[in-house]
Amino acid sequence: MRIVFTGGGTGGHFYPIIAVAEEVRALARERRLVPPQLYFFAPDPCDAGLLAKYEIIFVKTPAGKLRRYADKRNIIDAFTTAWGVIKTLGLLFYHYPDVVFGKGGYGSFPTLLAARILRIPVVIHESDSVPGRVNRWAGKFAARIAVSFADSAQFFPSAKTAWTGHPVRNVLRAPSADGAREFLKLETDAPVLLVLGGSQGAQAINELILSSLSKLTEQFQVIHQTGKENFAEAAARGRVILEGNGHAERYHPFGFLDEEALRMAAGVASLVVSRAGSTIFEIAAWGLPSIIIPIAESNGDHQRKNAYAYAESGAAAVLEETNLSPALFLAEIAKIIGSESRRAEMARAARAFAKPDASRVIGEKLLEIGLSHEH
Repeated sequence: MRIVFTGGGTGGHFYPIIAVAEEVRALARERRLVPPQLYFFAPDPCDAGLLAKYEIIFVKTPAGKLRRYADKRNIIDAFTTAWGVIKTLGLLFYHYPDVVFGKGGYGSFPTLLAARILRIPVVIHESDSVPGRVNRWAGKFAARIAVSFADSAQFFPSAKTAWTGHPVRNVLRAPSADGAREFLKLETDAPVLLVLGGSQGAQAINELILSSLSKLTEQFQVIHQTGKENFAEAAARGRVILEGNGHAERYHPFGFLDEEALRMAAGVASLVVSRAGSTIFEIAAWGLPSIIIPIAESNGDHQRKNAYAYAESGAAAVLEETNLSPALFLAEIAKIIGSESRRAEMARAARAFAKPDASRVIGEKLLEIGLSHEH
């Protein structure tokens, strides 16, 4: 059996694919099936190390972005996408998978269109509370549709749509504090604030943390994922800000937290600060209270809608980026940390929001469709 995965170029599209691929392999072993051949069709590999770890073959497929505003790059990208569809038709015909799994995003469009032309069954998964344009389009012909938020099911045909929750990698579903304080160089007593700006970091969150750093480190140890491109600047500014205040060792910036480091950071964290992308579902799986700061202007305002959909469960507080200030941020932290009952309720609500079997449910459906289509 051959399965092609496809998605846009961000971690929000890529890491759920890894979670589903991991489960597909586990299910094939349990059922003593011939190990499936897995492929990732996309403009770039996103994380070549993880693809290699899970034996997923990367196939480069060109794709151009379609911006919602007038931009001369739209013309160039339209030609890139047209070429991408033509090239992907050939690549998909050559590999001829039994099923294609799409996570949405501009990077998935050529593969999904090629699959439709070749009549290869398609399964899609939508991570956001309001679907993106590619998934809305693909939902019209997909054999099955899975959604992370119950609210997004309304945008797809009900007969073939299921609220599965969001696929989270196995290693991240079980955070562990074992060895974390030694590995992350943490003190034993001060609580830990974990800051996640997404796989590429978030400049607004970085500025907020650095502006609040002197006050934060009076009480917390701060594990701060800055994004690789922002790491050097954040680390240097952090050293200057904390010079001579006695708590410089409590600030721990990282360009990127890999699976093991993130698992350990989650194991020792008391509170998480995050964007409103797919990280929400990892936080829910960890059962941690959180402060969610959605991107002010995301496509379709999806981050803001994600944040409030999650906050409605009682698991998180939402701070709007447009009126964000260190004073407001520190006050919200104080309200959560200062109330043991509120922290416990937020943690309970987070665990209730998580659907830990999402990867397995999707993996089972991919195998079912793939086996019925196998040639």
